[in-house]
Amino acid sequence: MDRNVRTVDDVLKLMDGLFAPAADRWTSGGADWWDDFYTDRSRPVPFFVAKPDENLAAYLTRHRLAPGRALDLGCGPGRNALHLAAAGFQVDAVDLSPAAVGWARERAREAGADIRFLQGDAFALTAELGGPYDLIYDSGCFHHLPPHRRISYLALLERTLAPGGHFALACFAAGGMGSELSDAELYRSSELHGGLAYTPESLRRIFSGLTEVELRRMHDEPDDSPYFGEPFLWTALFRRDA
Repeated sequence: MDRNVRTVDDVLKLMDGLFAPAADRWTSGGADWWDDFYTDRSRPVPFFVAKPDENLAAYLTRHRLAPGRALDLGCGPGRNALHLAAAGFQVDAVDLSPAAVGWARERAREAGADIRFLQGDAFALTAELGGPYDLIYDSGCFHHLPPHRRISYLALLERTLAPGGHFALACFAAGGMGSELSDAELYRSSELHGGLAYTPESLRRIFSGLTEVELRRMHDEPDDSPYFGEPFLWTALFRRDA
């Protein structure tokens, strides 16, 4: 990038550079880190299981979200994308990691699911993620963003979420897991400390342009449950006004 800042994108990229390379897990530079993370599939990582989030399953049944176009942000091994496809959604799923996308494609082939997987930075996939999507789902992507990239995230929602569509989120909860440092302290430390923890108030403020449908802790699901659930996460469902 030219050292002379001229656009908002220039400012965002300049701020990206304020974080140590090890903290950059969300742009194209983070693909190697996530590839290493997904290489050993036998690791006891909770969300490696082939189960959808309990809240996502509940949204589709209790709130009766009609099948349409869906986007799974940070799809990982594809467990939520597969659930959406089985529920009748036309699914696009994106992840930074080639290893994660490869694993998700394997699962989709085994299940006979027709899902379009995209590997890369969701913010840069402007043409591919044209929308409009009736449902955008994010399980674990948002809390890995540095504070200034919330601007990019909100712009992505504005660009791709259909009027009347729903946005659903699972992210670290304050008091459970993740860093609770202020935004300013994160920049001073040049680290994201493994992910950012949010309060209900901060989530409501960030997504104030959308209408809240539900915000709660994720249920703690037992091992024999057909769903994934860990109580250190918030789950939230918002709707964009028609």
